[in-house]
Amino acid sequence: MPTHYEASLERDLNRIREKVRQMVDLASRALNDSVDAFLTANRPKAYLVVLRDQHIDELEREIDRLCLEFLVRQQPVASPLRFVYATIKINQDLERVGDYCESIARNSLKISHLNLHFLHRRYQEMAGIAIPMLRNAVRAFLEQDVDLARKTMQSESEVDRFRSVINNEVFGYQQGGRIPLEAMTPLLTIARRLERVSDQADNICEEVLYTCTGRYAKHQGADLFRVLLVDRNNSCLSQIAEAIGNSLQEPKFMFTSAGIDPAPLDSRMVEFLTSKGIDIARHSSKAIDQVPNLEYYQVVIAFGKETLNAIQLPAKSVLIDWNLPDPCAVQGTDEEVKAAYQKAHDFIEQHLRDLTRAMLGAEIEPTRIIGS
Repeated sequence: MPTHYEASLERDLNRIREKVRQMVDLASRALNDSVDAFLTANRPKAYLVVLRDQHIDELEREIDRLCLEFLVRQQPVASPLRFVYATIKINQDLERVGDYCESIARNSLKISHLNLHFLHRRYQEMAGIAIPMLRNAVRAFLEQDVDLARKTMQSESEVDRFRSVINNEVFGYQQGGRIPLEAMTPLLTIARRLERVSDQADNICEEVLYTCTGRYAKHQGADLFRVLLVDRNNSCLSQIAEAIGNSLQEPKFMFTSAGIDPAPLDSRMVEFLTSKGIDIARHSSKAIDQVPNLEYYQVVIAFGKETLNAIQLPAKSVLIDWNLPDPCAVQGTDEEVKAAYQKAHDFIEQHLRDLTRAMLGAEIEPTRIIGS
């Protein structure tokens, strides 16, 4: 027979589990409704998603309260403590999903008067992966199913791929005159929000692994050096730097690029990299807030003072400023343009090689380095 303490503990845990189930039901409903409102141009449904977001916010506060009361009253250890700690974080993830749904609904209202049916299939395919990811992630948490969590995490890369495809198609349709300029930001935002839903599902799965094993999945990549390369539009210099960084084939390094205000890739830059044997034609630009697990990047390289002043860094990242002329801005003969790209390429390649050697040879200190 369970003791009085064990019975009380289990009763409180079940109450928290039930509230989490209610939270995921609200978030899943909002997600389904927001996507459907976009695909069907259903304005009343979009407004309902916006209005109902307050219910998700209220339930988030209630779950937080239950978890804090549980910690004070039960003073749990081991598995119950990990469960409640993970619940607090998952509660935040689900609240963010609610915010993403509201954003999808608001952006769908901006373009509901346009005929965009030719774009819908990609969004349907993307949502068809992201929505089950969220449900499976929470189910894995509530049932403490490690295998389901690991299986669910494998779908995130496919969602990322769909977002890149959508971005390229939206840019192409806009340049071809099939969609107006006003529709670009809402369409790209909706895809970005669906991608963020999959990121939150991945975070929940990581909490499952932590709860069940006591090991934090996010820490497994601690031996991986992450370098973020940032410029204004993520259309030229930062893309060159990411491509060069990955071409170095350093197994302990991950290079990612982003921009303050993303814009389509520069076609001359793509051609230049192709001549170097690097194909990035299927890549797309992204904003800094679209970089998953930004807080784990040890080094951030900013191209120019304008970028330097515009970015907000992870707390312990090292900042390096490369004041390098943008070859995409060069106007001149083909030879002059090619020379500008080559100069940028040589600078970036040499500095990345020196940087990787330095990082492999010394422990990174949590301080900032300005200038280079």
